[in-house]
Amino acid sequence: MLTVDYQLLGLRAGDRLLDLGCGAGRHAFEALRRGARVTALDYDEGELKDVTAMAAAMHDAGDLPASARSGAVRADATRLPFPDACFDRIIAAEVLEHIDDDVAAVRELVRVLRPGGTIAATVPAFLPERICWALSDEYHAPFVPGGHVRIYTAAELRTRLSAAGVEPYASHKMHGLHSPYWWLKCAVGPTNDDHPLVRAYHEVLCWDIGGARPWSTLTRAADRVLTPLIGKSLVVYARKPETTAEEAPAP
Repeated sequence: MLTVDYQLLGLRAGDRLLDLGCGAGRHAFEALRRGARVTALDYDEGELKDVTAMAAAMHDAGDLPASARSGAVRADATRLPFPDACFDRIIAAEVLEHIDDDVAAVRELVRVLRPGGTIAATVPAFLPERICWALSDEYHAPFVPGGHVRIYTAAELRTRLSAAGVEPYASHKMHGLHSPYWWLKCAVGPTNDDHPLVRAYHEVLCWDIGGARPWSTLTRAADRVLTPLIGKSLVVYARKPETTAEEAPAP
């Protein structure tokens, strides 16, 4: 289940892509399928081990184009172990809301992005997230270690990116079907996965993700209607200028 639109990101075969907070690797794997040279970064060693194993299996099965390359790095998002301007594309999906010093993290992302490169930053959209916080303290920090520490408006995310030196050029929401699911989970308890209503809604999401017909036709139509209104995720795309103010030649 992808959140980022790779066409809007401008990803091409051979591009160097950083997937910050890669988690289970959904965006990294799709970038590999498109021929990118992917670095998957996370702080969770278990996640990185699984992503590495899956990427190797995809390569061994011949599922990847010749230009695809993969690597995994464990690191802190506020202190990236990479030189300046070493990535063509960056994805930071559903990670900034977990980081205490998000300003430092965004600054680091812009530092390692090459001039002319693009970044896609995704965070929980304001309204669905605000409702989740209101329904349950168990959903967010400080009640949940490592949980969400802030709620972004679209303007705030764009401001964070602009202040770090990149120029937002597009945005959209994703996953309208997922907001009611999380509201339901928060209402009955975020860890109560065995609740009958939660299990039933989860089955609906599985139909949608798995493309089970005829249900997926209905769920995807519903998602298209709901996403502009209550999409769970907000995605903002930004480009690093080819020439920064510091690099511009003197008049």
